[in-house]
Amino acid sequence: MTGAALAALLSYWRRHLFQLMALVAGLALATALWSAVQAINAQARASYDRAEQALNQGNRPSLVAPGGALTVADYVALRRQGWQVSPVLEGRLSLAGQDIDLMGIDVLTSPVFGEVSSPESEDADGSFLISMLTGSGGVLVHPDTAARLAHLDTGFVLHASQMVPPGQAIADISVASRLLQVPDRLTRLILTEEPRPDEARLTGLPSHIVLEQKTVTADPGALTESFHLNLTAFGFLAFVVGLFIVQGTIGLAMEQRRGLFRTLRCLGVPLRHLLLTLLAEITVIALASSFIGLILGYFLAIALMPNVAATLSDLYGAQVDTGLSLRPVWILSGLAMTLLGAGLASAHSFHSLWKLPILQAPSTRARGQQVRRSFTGWALAGLALILLGSVLLATLGGLVGGFAFLGGVMLGAALLLPFCLWKLLRLGQSLSKSPLVHWLWADARAQLPGVSLALMALMLALATNIGVGSMVSSFRLTFTGWLDQRLASELYITAEGDAQGAQIQHWLEAQGIRVLPIRYHDMPRSTGRLRLYGVVDDTTYRDNWPMLERQPEVWDRVALGNGLLVSEQLARRDGLRLGAHLELPEGWPTEVLGIYSDYGNPHGQAILALPELLRNAPRTPNLRFGLRLDSEQVPDLMNNLRDRFELPRENMIRQHEIKAHSLAVFNQTFLVTDALKLLTLGVASFAIFTSLITLWTQRLPQLGPIWAMGVSRGTLAVMDILRSLILAGLTCLVALPLGLVLSWTLLVVINTEAFGWRLPVHLFPLDWLGLVALSLFAALLAALLPAWRLFRLHPSELLKVFASER
Repeated sequence: MTGAALAALLSYWRRHLFQLMALVAGLALATALWSAVQAINAQARASYDRAEQALNQGNRPSLVAPGGALTVADYVALRRQGWQVSPVLEGRLSLAGQDIDLMGIDVLTSPVFGEVSSPESEDADGSFLISMLTGSGGVLVHPDTAARLAHLDTGFVLHASQMVPPGQAIADISVASRLLQVPDRLTRLILTEEPRPDEARLTGLPSHIVLEQKTVTADPGALTESFHLNLTAFGFLAFVVGLFIVQGTIGLAMEQRRGLFRTLRCLGVPLRHLLLTLLAEITVIALASSFIGLILGYFLAIALMPNVAATLSDLYGAQVDTGLSLRPVWILSGLAMTLLGAGLASAHSFHSLWKLPILQAPSTRARGQQVRRSFTGWALAGLALILLGSVLLATLGGLVGGFAFLGGVMLGAALLLPFCLWKLLRLGQSLSKSPLVHWLWADARAQLPGVSLALMALMLALATNIGVGSMVSSFRLTFTGWLDQRLASELYITAEGDAQGAQIQHWLEAQGIRVLPIRYHDMPRSTGRLRLYGVVDDTTYRDNWPMLERQPEVWDRVALGNGLLVSEQLARRDGLRLGAHLELPEGWPTEVLGIYSDYGNPHGQAILALPELLRNAPRTPNLRFGLRLDSEQVPDLMNNLRDRFELPRENMIRQHEIKAHSLAVFNQTFLVTDALKLLTLGVASFAIFTSLITLWTQRLPQLGPIWAMGVSRGTLAVMDILRSLILAGLTCLVALPLGLVLSWTLLVVINTEAFGWRLPVHLFPLDWLGLVALSLFAALLAALLPAWRLFRLHPSELLKVFASER
């Protein structure tokens, strides 16, 4: 009997193929968006784990010189004293716009080399090691990095190894010293001996060298956790929006099959067996949909992965593979979420079937009355969720509190929406004077139960677009103004060595050109890398530098060496305020005189007087300069620099070129966000379309009497479109304040915790109008097909209403 019952139930879908397609499409879209996000996150985390594994051997206790750089002479002296150390030289190498973090090691003694020396293209006869040590020198890079550098004349041999993180390179220290043009400098000396040296031996070290227990490196997995949490939230939102399609379709199918259920019960099928059969049916459909969704999600993840990699690199300094591997984690996650989502979407319908009398005839009105009675309960639950989110934000704070608040507000607002729309439609009905208009408002109220879930999806998608769009636009506006302040110099040049840098600086000053050296020293700290910039006393900084907080006469005090300026990220990370002292080795200025904005930088920075920097770190490279001159003089100066010093064109960058590149990086960063916003809005629009189509046959009993009273089918079709626009318009009205709350939370709470800086909140009404217009247009498209079917409907179909009410 169970098989016969299942066959009878499945026969419904053969007669309602569009509903089956809507159900499969809803589950597949929800699974695709969720699995795509999980695939991206899994790929990124795998890259972090591989990077940590590859470089973990290098994070041993090391000997460093906090006040300056180590030299080769220091290394030789320590080796002669019996210290078992391996030298490391680190720096950033720029090749035709391609930036690489280069690590130079002694391949014969370094513990790092054993972890990464598994190049894919080399044999095991020792030729690879010989290549690293002889000739132009070999450099180990990730295959993706090798592909990016393949067309360049780098001057060294590239070897690919999956164990090297993307964007990084490892070479013998002699090769790295030549490429970085620092022939006598070292970054640290890895301690390879065991056990740890005792205190007596440590006291014998030179005064400028200390033991650092572990090299401080930023954990990319921890740094980027907020980004992956954002992506997961987006994927979950899209998954929920897709489930609205599923829930509406399943609910309608259950209601339309109530007559079939009554017949099966009369034939002796127990209610429990009927429910189990329905559960088996939805499980089969969910499994088939999940496989379609996983395939779609895989290709979507492939399309989004390069932009995600660019975002992680630009905002966090973390490098990830741009390829995508099939991983059981996200595949099983997609399957589990699909089955769970289908179960949740079916739960209400199953509960209704269990509770309602099975002999009750199918009735749209009964179903609508039942749902309308739930509106008040939903509204109370929504208010409770909003209150809970607010309490969690006040008590927990940070990322957890921010996302808890967002989840409570958005889910609570979705539950409040039907109740608000019901009241607004009732108000419109009471204010209408024309009978036909009065019927239009009443008809919209009658159809609200059937489209409420789709309207919830539209509201969530629209609010997300408004909130995230406001965040991105606020960031763009602030970032553009910040670039205008920071990039005040008309020309930026990079010398090819310290000696050439000194010659160029002397020649430029003799020409009467104001030269602003860009010199910095990187210092490892327990809270992450700190970059200390030394600046000269110049009006460029006094007039243009973007300060958030400052003490009186701040630049005079910085020039005198009485203190320093810190970036907003560093101030928030270390809890610094004006007048506080930054933890630095003895001899450095430490008092915080000002806090400045530094958007887009994942690391902490500080600014002090250039003489103070050189006094404490005399070996700071002198390679980069900003030049202040009239814009008309820039082309001639570039030609003179090229002719006199043989300076390559790529070493001279004009101000507008840097701004254009920075804005291009900014736009690239938010491509993933824009894509997910459009996808959620598209899924919501599809939810409205499926709701209107599946409710089509149930509308005839309401339309037949109106047509019989003299209203033409064309007028009814127009009013059908107006009904959809009214519902969508009122939903947009409710979505606007929700979007503003979302924008505030992203900018003030989540962005501050995730990136370390706080952005001002800007409002963009024209953008909101565009999104509202797009939503109304989507609702119009969704209503066109039902309206066209109504316009083309044969009068005999409407006359059947009076013969047998459906």
